[in-house]
Amino acid sequence: MTLLAGTAPGALYDVRVMHRRRVAPFYRFVYRLFYLLVDIDRLAEIHRTRRLFSLNRFNLVSLRERDYGDLSGAAALAPGALRRWVEGLIRERGIELAGGRIQLLTLPRILGFAFNPISVYYCEHADGHLRAVVAEVRNTFGERHCYVLSEQGAPMRWETPQDKEKLFHVSPFFQLEGRYQFHISEPGDSVRVYIQETRDHVPLFEATLAGERRPLSDSALLGHVLAMPWMTVKVVFAIHWEALKIWLRGARYVPKPPPPITEAS
Repeated sequence: MTLLAGTAPGALYDVRVMHRRRVAPFYRFVYRLFYLLVDIDRLAEIHRTRRLFSLNRFNLVSLRERDYGDLSGAAALAPGALRRWVEGLIRERGIELAGGRIQLLTLPRILGFAFNPISVYYCEHADGHLRAVVAEVRNTFGERHCYVLSEQGAPMRWETPQDKEKLFHVSPFFQLEGRYQFHISEPGDSVRVYIQETRDHVPLFEATLAGERRPLSDSALLGHVLAMPWMTVKVVFAIHWEALKIWLRGARYVPKPPPPITEAS
């Protein structure tokens, strides 16, 4: 367990996100963002103690529970709704947390706007051991899918590779057939999420999110927003801009298939 990892209700991470194609046309890009890590049971505490952060309300920086899972309307505002959704998702796979901590790594809303390509839920048992990681992935078509990583309810080791069949369309230049390998680090003084996409054991694409922890204070929030204004708008722009450049280099466009019929795999 690293510094501050078990005490604070939340933290900031200065991160660099890297995407790299491993097949022609070869391409790589990197951009800076800041992510929030929050204990989902202590969101109201963060809301009360930070002037520039709000829960389910407009602010410079905010989180809205309706942005996650299948929560909407009044259901998203019910106390504990986000936790019940996560627990229900992993309970379907025989995993119980017995009240253990769930932390969420996500892009916040900036001045009310956000788009989250990936949000990560770290699900611990009451004994403190990791039991599951949920990667909630969204595409620019308004669709989402969750990949649940686990050892069938047994304690998980950080950074142990987890393989999942690819079931959700994200990039317009890759077919749906393939597999993902996830490497997830413990969110302590630093954080790292690494995903590699392969087909028939051939690497096609890799993405890395990695950064350093900062205190979740009003001054830090203001400083990060001033350093990266309209960060969440930039994410959407960058997705389309980089896709255009890849297409101009000769990548073949793949039409979007129907979304998966299940919420999670």
